[in-house]
Amino acid sequence: MDETTTRPHSLLLRFDRVERAVHWVNAVLFTVLLVTAAMLYVPNISAAVGRRELVKTVHVYAGLALPIPLLISVIGPRWGRRLRADLRRLNRWLPDDRQWLRARGWRAGRDRGIELGKFNPGQKLNAAFTGGAVLLMLMTGSIMRWYKPWPLRWRTGATFVHDWIAIALVCTITGHIMLAVSDPEALRSMWGGRISRAWARRRAPRWLREEESAGESGPAAG
Repeated sequence: MDETTTRPHSLLLRFDRVERAVHWVNAVLFTVLLVTAAMLYVPNISAAVGRRELVKTVHVYAGLALPIPLLISVIGPRWGRRLRADLRRLNRWLPDDRQWLRARGWRAGRDRGIELGKFNPGQKLNAAFTGGAVLLMLMTGSIMRWYKPWPLRWRTGATFVHDWIAIALVCTITGHIMLAVSDPEALRSMWGGRISRAWARRRAPRWLREEESAGESGPAAG
C-alpha cells in the first residue's frame, strides 16, 4: 500500500521509508566512524581498547560504506523519487532563504514575512558541507589507508585534511543533534515520516502550499 494513503489527512508525509532508512543507516555509520576514530586517536581510549588493526579496518570499511545507502536509494526509479526531489530542494536557494540568513533565524524571519520551503537555509548549508566533507574524507582516508602509490607530501597533506575535517564534522553533527532534539515534532517525523500541518504552516509554509497544491491535483510528487 502507498505510504501516502495510510495516514490521516491532517498529517503530511515529510520523509518516506527510503529517506528515513538512509538517514538512520548513515547515522549508525557516522557513529561507528566517530567511535573508531576515538579509539585510534585518543591515547587513553586506544590503550584501553587495543586491537588497533581491527579497529582501523572497521573504521575504513564503515567510511567506504557511507555513500552506498544514498547511492542505492537515489538510483531507484520509483523508490528514490522523493529522495531525489528533496536533494533538488536542498540544492535550490530561494530569495527568502537568503533573507532568513540575514534575519538570523525563525522569529525575525516570521516578523519580516519570510516563507521557507521544506528545508531551512541552515539545513541546506549543513547538507552541502556534509556532502563535500564525506567526499574529502573518502579521498584522504583512501590515501592514508593505501598509501604506497602516493608521495610523502600527499600522505602528509591527506592526514592533515582528514583530521581537521573530522573535527569539523564532529562539531556540525553535534549541532545537528542539538537542533533535532530542540524540535521534538520534527525529530518524531524522522522516525514515523509524518508531521502536522501546523508545524509545516509555522516552519515551512512554502512547502505546505506545494503539498496542498499537489494534493488537489493528485498524489504529491515529493
